[in-house]
Amino acid sequence: MKDIVLYCKSYRRDFLRLKRLLDSIKKFNQDQIPFYISTPEDQYPELITILGEGNDYHWVSDEAIVASNPRAPLGIEKTRSGGLAQQAIKSEFWRLGLAENYVCLDSDCVFIKPFHRSDFLAADGNPYTVIYQNKEFFQLSINRNHAKVVRNLELEGDTVKALFGRNGPNYYCPCPPFIWSAKVWRSLDEHLLAPQNMTFWDISSDDHPETLLYLEALLKYQAIPLRPIEQLFRIYYYDWQFYVLRRLGEAPAKLTKNYLGVIYQSNWDPGMDFGATQKSMLSRALKSVKRFGRYLESYF
Repeated sequence: MKDIVLYCKSYRRDFLRLKRLLDSIKKFNQDQIPFYISTPEDQYPELITILGEGNDYHWVSDEAIVASNPRAPLGIEKTRSGGLAQQAIKSEFWRLGLAENYVCLDSDCVFIKPFHRSDFLAADGNPYTVIYQNKEFFQLSINRNHAKVVRNLELEGDTVKALFGRNGPNYYCPCPPFIWSAKVWRSLDEHLLAPQNMTFWDISSDDHPETLLYLEALLKYQAIPLRPIEQLFRIYYYDWQFYVLRRLGEAPAKLTKNYLGVIYQSNWDPGMDFGATQKSMLSRALKSVKRFGRYLESYF
């Protein structure tokens, strides 16, 4: 079992983004940390068409990850929305027994400078934990009249915190990469889920995002020491945020001082979608008009 690996759960629409991520890993992975990718089994042929075959990554099927939990019904991922299935599959990767810790990436991540094992693991071998109160983003959202974003995230934090019976401030790690320990996921399973004959599939929901479940399990059961760090990538959650920060002078070359990478979220940056879109021409035109409006808004 390795001390740490990189992992990305992907699917067909994101394969071009995944290739961009893989290229950045090949360029900047100084310690040759192994990189694992999972996709639905029937999408593997398309994956190798885009990425090729070689030693740059290791592939496992989503189905193998689901099957690694003996309490989870086979095929359960097909009964969930794509977003919820992705949450659970990413959170169950530890069950394959490949690594003690894994850096969980999304396909729209891209590294922008060299990285090492020491960026993810402390000197004592324990993983760092990205954990913070998200005040910078909250304030920017309020400043730009997007207070609804703040309310939604605060509600998520309150809901998951209550599940574990914790009082105090809300903590977040909404942005990949997540540095996850198998010990923390196992503690959640042993202390909360197994005694109720539940699986992660039962608890994962829109109200219980996997990022907060991990953080609250770590704080509750203390399976590993808390080694806190701030987020490793600069993430642009929304196009309006991207436009505002660019207007203030932010650029990729300036990010390398504080960040290992950057994320342009695919929900607002569809330019690298693989395959034909399912949206109508009218829907796409309306989305473009709204996006241009938010671009203009960044000037005010």
